Amino acid sequence: MKEILEYLKARYLSEKAQGMVEYALIVAFIVGVAAVVFASDGSFQHAVEAGFSKVKTKVDAL
Repeated sequence: MKEILEYLKARYLSEKAQGMVEYALIVAFIVGVAAVVFASDGSFQHAVEAGFSKVKTKVDAL
């Protein structure tokens, strides 16, 4: 039983696991910020759409 506990402690309390948790928190933060930006008033979405539309128009003209 002690060996199992030592294995689990080494597995889940190591620095590697801490790094994975930190990475997951950073990704969750970025997703949250992106969701707020895209869901706010839509002006950012319209700006991005307008930019892509301009690029598409110029590429089609070539």
